[in-house]
Amino acid sequence: MLKRVITLLLFLSLTTFAWAGESFLLTDIEVEGTSRVKVSDVLSAISLRVGQTISSEDVDRAIQAIYRLGRFADIAVEAEPLGDGKLLRFNLVERPLVRGVRFEGNDELEESKLRETVTVKVPDIFDPYQVSRSIDAIKSAYVKEGYYAAQITADSEINDDNESTVVFKIDEGPLVRIKEIRFEGNEVFDSGELRDAMETQEKWFLSWLTGRGNYDELLLEQDLERVADLYYNVGHVRVKVREPVISLVNDNHNMLVLIKVEEGDQYRLGKIDAQGDLIDRKGEILNRVDMEPGDVFSREKLRQGVVVVTDLYADKGYAYVNVAPLTRVNDAEQTIDIMLDIEQGPQVSIERINVSGNTKTRDKVIRREMKLIEGELYNASDLKRSKARINNLGFFETVDITTNEGSAPELIDVNVKVTERPTGTFSIGAGYSSVEGFVGQGSMTQENFLGRGWKLNLAGSVGGESTTYQVGLTDPYFLDSRWVLGFELYKTEREWTDFSRKVTGGALKGGHPVGEYSRILVVYRYDQKEIFDVDPEASLTIKEEEGESTISSITTTFSRNTTDNRLDPSSGGVLEVSWEYAGIGGDEKFSKYVVDYRHFWPLFWGTVFSVHGNIGYVQDMGDEGVPVDERFFLGGINTLRGFENREVGPRDLETGDYLGGEKAAFANLEYIFPLVPDVGIKGVAFFDIGNSWGDGQDMFDDWRYSAGGGIRWRSPLGPLRLEWGYNLDPEPWESDTKFEFMIGRFF
Repeated sequence: MLKRVITLLLFLSLTTFAWAGESFLLTDIEVEGTSRVKVSDVLSAISLRVGQTISSEDVDRAIQAIYRLGRFADIAVEAEPLGDGKLLRFNLVERPLVRGVRFEGNDELEESKLRETVTVKVPDIFDPYQVSRSIDAIKSAYVKEGYYAAQITADSEINDDNESTVVFKIDEGPLVRIKEIRFEGNEVFDSGELRDAMETQEKWFLSWLTGRGNYDELLLEQDLERVADLYYNVGHVRVKVREPVISLVNDNHNMLVLIKVEEGDQYRLGKIDAQGDLIDRKGEILNRVDMEPGDVFSREKLRQGVVVVTDLYADKGYAYVNVAPLTRVNDAEQTIDIMLDIEQGPQVSIERINVSGNTKTRDKVIRREMKLIEGELYNASDLKRSKARINNLGFFETVDITTNEGSAPELIDVNVKVTERPTGTFSIGAGYSSVEGFVGQGSMTQENFLGRGWKLNLAGSVGGESTTYQVGLTDPYFLDSRWVLGFELYKTEREWTDFSRKVTGGALKGGHPVGEYSRILVVYRYDQKEIFDVDPEASLTIKEEEGESTISSITTTFSRNTTDNRLDPSSGGVLEVSWEYAGIGGDEKFSKYVVDYRHFWPLFWGTVFSVHGNIGYVQDMGDEGVPVDERFFLGGINTLRGFENREVGPRDLETGDYLGGEKAAFANLEYIFPLVPDVGIKGVAFFDIGNSWGDGQDMFDDWRYSAGGGIRWRSPLGPLRLEWGYNLDPEPWESDTKFEFMIGRFF
């Protein structure tokens, strides 16, 4: 191909030189060498016509016009005397037709992925430009996977029919990861602080699993902006973050990234003012911006201030408000003056709320979560809260809310588009106990039964020495009101070392929201219980429980949830305060109080720190003591990891029976970090502390401790937990470690 191009260029230069300044009569035109291209198409492309007097420049333009067709690899022109003028003969060599694309040397990337990448089409005319683009695209695909040193070349195999197979030859080279990100010129921030601002990270020992340390050119470009943002937020508005210098070391296995920074001077805020459409006193508007004259200038604070002022207007119906921060930089005094230029636009009302994408869920299930109401003024805060409420239903993969102008300028339509997700889940959990061996449990839950938002729960557990069956249904908007109504029916039977327990019962529950984030729930339950097969050597406490009894109780629970995402929170908290009173009929009489709180704090790199605390107390309201099965038993994946399930607390030292405590407290500290973000796999490191105490023991004495780690994954079956705990101070009869897994809620 290169030889043909050189021949063409030489010929063009020679013919131009030979005919320079010469004009002649064109008496005929011939086109030779075409097979796939029609001669008429070639003649249509050129502006030459028989009978014209033409010059060498006209011939040059004709050659260029034919070449622009993109169908020919070589063009030669001959001129022969004919009659009173000359005949022009165009000798053409067609480009081959691409009949196939082949890849050689690709071990790490599948051929199907490479075919999606290349721009060479089959069948199509061979185009060197598309081959070059394809080489660049393949190179980019390998760089994205960490093969920065990959080399790609292309060859064209042409057969006798002038048909081509384009062969991309790939030398993948070694997997390259970023060993070090180095900065030069930085004094305001140390290199560690700058690296923390970047999503591109240095490799670590789990890079083979997480992909950390992979080089991504686009991501690195975005990281340069993130580094610059750090400086903009501390007044260094003239900062320059230079393009990174990339070098390969260790036989091309590792990469060094060098980023040079020119920090510049620090600027402070000069004056701040507002102009335009002011719906409030200027001072009241400016007070909402967290910036004062003399403060170090921060672009992030300016952005936040613009958002706050925008929301101030948008919450009063000005959906199209435009708040433009105009800045004036004074380099001599190193100050920046800000003028907020406000254009409020028309005040608008909601004309229609349109819902789409809900193939299963009924419209009203979505509409009842909307804070906006048709006919009322637009409110931006209510729009954001509406999206959060719909997301928290857990029924949808995505929730998008957009707006557009209605039938008049003062009207606006709100469009809610959702993508349904499977809401039926099959959950399974398991553990291993030295007492019971393998224990499994399973449940089928439909969070959106019949598309009405009802929650249907069918659960059962079999394994070890226990069997449980449960069915429940809850309507969170009973009869389209804000009342919650539901019921549960259950039957459980469990054989312990020294006794067996059977319970058949049910519960009715009703509740109502209190404000936006809280609610009160009241549950009435009635159980028929039997303790039987009591071992003659069992603890006296257990022997006293033998026989049949009934429980009739009412539990009142106040809950408040301010988390950002109820399925996978990263900020906010969850509080539950409950009081159960048993004694409304029935044989067993007690009063149980439980306070449970968990809080989440977002940290860096998508990590989250959470603290969970729980404290409980149960009090005998009769003269027979608190039933054993209503006491607090700690231990297991949901309380104290590293301990056997329900084996932390008071114990009969003679029989080895665990008796449960009338008082209990425990706390879980967790650091949650992404492992494979693309598929939602996270790691967790935890520390647990707690115990339960008998009626005669001092609460908060003799704490038990454990620590460990695990993996969490939002799998198609539900949230999966794999956790390993280490008992930090085991008793002689306890194991040092315990592994458990469960599919269910993370918190």
